[in-house]
Amino acid sequence: MGIRHIAPLAAPHVNDVLCFLPMQPLKAHIAAYICTTFLKLMSEERSLNFLEEIIESDIAEGIHNGRVHTRFPPEPNGYLHIGHAASICLNFGLAKKYNGQCNLRFDDTNPATEETEYVENIKNDIQWLGFTWDNELYASDYFEQLYDFAVTLIQKGLAYVDDSTAEEIAAMKGSTVAPGINSPYRDRSIEENLQMFADMRAGKYKDGEKTLRAKIDMAHPNLLLRDPLMYRIKHEHHHRTGDAWCIYPMYDFAHGQSDSIEQITHSICTLEFIHHRPLYNWFIEQLGIFPSKQYEFARRNLTYTVMSKRKLLQLVNEGHVSGWDDPRMPTISGMRRRGYPAEAIRNFSEMAGIAKRENIVDISMLEFCVREVLNKKANRVMAVLDPVKLVITNYPEGQEELFTTDNNPEDETAGNRTLPFSREVWIEREDFMENAPKKFFRLAPGNMVRLKSAYIVKCEGCVKDDAGNITEVHCTYLPESKSGNDTSGLTVKGTIHWVSVPHARTATVRLYERLFHVENPSAEEGDFKEYINPASMQVLDSVFVEPALASAVAGESYQFMRKGYFSADKDSTTDKLIFNRTVTLKDAWAKEQKKN
Repeated sequence: MGIRHIAPLAAPHVNDVLCFLPMQPLKAHIAAYICTTFLKLMSEERSLNFLEEIIESDIAEGIHNGRVHTRFPPEPNGYLHIGHAASICLNFGLAKKYNGQCNLRFDDTNPATEETEYVENIKNDIQWLGFTWDNELYASDYFEQLYDFAVTLIQKGLAYVDDSTAEEIAAMKGSTVAPGINSPYRDRSIEENLQMFADMRAGKYKDGEKTLRAKIDMAHPNLLLRDPLMYRIKHEHHHRTGDAWCIYPMYDFAHGQSDSIEQITHSICTLEFIHHRPLYNWFIEQLGIFPSKQYEFARRNLTYTVMSKRKLLQLVNEGHVSGWDDPRMPTISGMRRRGYPAEAIRNFSEMAGIAKRENIVDISMLEFCVREVLNKKANRVMAVLDPVKLVITNYPEGQEELFTTDNNPEDETAGNRTLPFSREVWIEREDFMENAPKKFFRLAPGNMVRLKSAYIVKCEGCVKDDAGNITEVHCTYLPESKSGNDTSGLTVKGTIHWVSVPHARTATVRLYERLFHVENPSAEEGDFKEYINPASMQVLDSVFVEPALASAVAGESYQFMRKGYFSADKDSTTDKLIFNRTVTLKDAWAKEQKKN
């Protein structure tokens, strides 16, 4: 399975299990043991992660009267990905654990990149993951109040209008070893700044012509506090406010104040915002508003993919994938379409843990969580991906039978179904070898196998076309070997799946592999798209499936016996069945990479 670079976990005994992990891939059985051990520990009482420790300390000290209020604040400029899932599970999970509330607040302060489509998809993703927000809010709800906050800072002499260009502001910023230079507009009078800011709002200036900056300290060791931008001019249509505004607050000014307006007690964000925290606090302190506090945790990175929205947008816009919900994408929509259960993503978020330092988690851990859930919930069905016809020469022509089989041996409540059987069935081409090695226990001349839930058959030979390709495999069956009533006394070492030829339904199957063929494409030299795996999708158009799958519903998961877990695609219909491979039964990828 190959787990590496695993974040520290905060469960009892789990660190004891994981501390020996090497930085190289583990053998699959060892990795599976570790993941299984953790899943068991998840059901037991565990120690607190560092955020839970903070919250419990605040509750004990009566801070905010013991109230817990979190928020999940996505920017609606793209689809959510697996990294966001960690934040969703964390913020909603903490609120639930401490009987608090969690807001869904859209950080919609950049109208050039934000769309209502993204808003709706984000809401769908959160609900699909199993969470419900207490309040649906938008930073744009607070535009008037944020504007008033900015006016207050101008009146206190703590903000000014700057005419400098973006390039000039950057040049004046200085560096980590050199202080910045004051803007020539820094000492404008309060009255002049108030009038200019009002004129900015009124649309009297062009984009980039003026900005509003906080007046802090151009020599501050934290470059973010060297007179940061608070407002910029953007004559763009906003997805909610239309053309009512042409100035928009910067993230650092809007975020903390929005938290304060909502009286968020614990504002949890990813580690890249740790240097923004002093500015977050500065605005709140200078305005004298509700003291929300920011806490940071390490973002979740995943091997063999990219997590940057900008890069994901490139993949979409340049046609490397079919869209944001392409099953190869790390987006929640893509994973849902591929067949990943919401429960598996929640389990993965818990297993990967909450860390204080950046980490990269092997995608095999996520795939393990997917297999664990699907093994318990997915019905077993028969599908032949690379078919060759098997003819049972001594089975009466025209005769048909129905066999009963369990839908899922892991679930007693799953019931059973009937399988039609006939003289001709489709089997996997790889299940027959004309010249088989000694330990090949499937079909070969003279070998016997059991057709799953049916009869034992003995291979008599095969038929080839003029080019030497095998077109049929011929067998005889033992009538007394019927499953459930076998009186043959024979024991065979091989069992294979099959689909009755006259009853089979044709389907298209998409076999997905990892989108990139290197572990960390963002860290490689050159354009990250150079590392796209050309074999990340294989389409099979002549797959035969059992007739029960004719009624498969989009998103419904199945285990194709011996082949993996598959999900009916959203474009699948009764006339054109389409299935996406969610994950293989085992980690075939790691094994293949080891060969290479």
